[in-house]
Amino acid sequence: MKIAIMVKVKKKPQSGMSLVELMVAMVIGLFLTAGVFTMFSMSSSNVTTTSQFNQLQENGRIALAIMERDISQLGFMGDITGTDFIVGTNTNVEVAALTSDCVGAGLNNATLPDNKPAHFRRLWGYENTPTSEHLSCLNNGDVKDNTDVLQLKRFLGPSISEGDSNAIYAASNSSQAVFFVGKKPATTIENARVWEYQHHIYYIANDTRGIPVLRRKRLTDVGMTENINDDQLVEGIENIQYLFGFDNDGDSTPDSFIPASSVTALMWDNEGFQRLVAIKAFILVRAINQDRSYTNETQYQLGDKTITIPANDHYRRKIMSTTIVLENPVLIRSSEESPDDLQINHQIRVEAHLVA
Repeated sequence: MKIAIMVKVKKKPQSGMSLVELMVAMVIGLFLTAGVFTMFSMSSSNVTTTSQFNQLQENGRIALAIMERDISQLGFMGDITGTDFIVGTNTNVEVAALTSDCVGAGLNNATLPDNKPAHFRRLWGYENTPTSEHLSCLNNGDVKDNTDVLQLKRFLGPSISEGDSNAIYAASNSSQAVFFVGKKPATTIENARVWEYQHHIYYIANDTRGIPVLRRKRLTDVGMTENINDDQLVEGIENIQYLFGFDNDGDSTPDSFIPASSVTALMWDNEGFQRLVAIKAFILVRAINQDRSYTNETQYQLGDKTITIPANDHYRRKIMSTTIVLENPVLIRSSEESPDDLQINHQIRVEAHLVA
């Protein structure tokens, strides 16, 4: 006979977390979450900072490289480099009046040489202020306040066989030059080479978003104020200042660097004993976007100018500069040079341009 034995098992009652345990877990979770968000915020901030510094460095480098290439060749006029253009004597201008010229201060400071009794200015600069003289193709309101404007004129190498209808050209030998539009000039010059003529103006203006941009006006056969001639080069270039280095003792080394406001008319025209041999360019590069975690309270020194940042500004900035040595510092030949010296120096200047 089998006897069934039933065993009654008493189950242990189930229970959840106590209120204290739950609160401790929540506090620990909050600390962990706060730590994760802090690390994420720091990582995001570091990425933003690194990205903006890289952006500042790259934009500044590109801006200086563009200007340095152009400015270093200032005064290069092909085979007639070193000689002034005297209209009616050694120079003819076969270009009709430009639709929109770009005229600066001085008697002979238009896009092309004029027959006025003054040296043709290949270089001129100024700081844009409400009272400053300015180029006719740039109103004061077109340019960012208290930034420098620089214009330069030169031939573009290498030489070509003939021109076309979209630019102004110059044919020259060592003693004559003619400016023309089209394939060939009407004036015949023996042993002449043809070069594209460049008139560039560097300045800063804000775009429609309020971002400062390094711009360049350039010459075509119709003038310099058409929109097609206005190149936007580099974003974020907020200020630019130049110091002009003059050699006072003939050793081709600058003895002093001075701002545009201190350069006299005689110095611009190269009529004095001083020669312009170098230019220092200082640029203030600004980040494109603000970083609200950063407040800029720094003062920046650009050459002889101190730049104060507006209150509560959240843009990062960086100063970059370079010294540009001019390849063609003698714009007017010295009467003390012998004919052999003139020929040697002229050949050196031409070869230096073509190599660059």
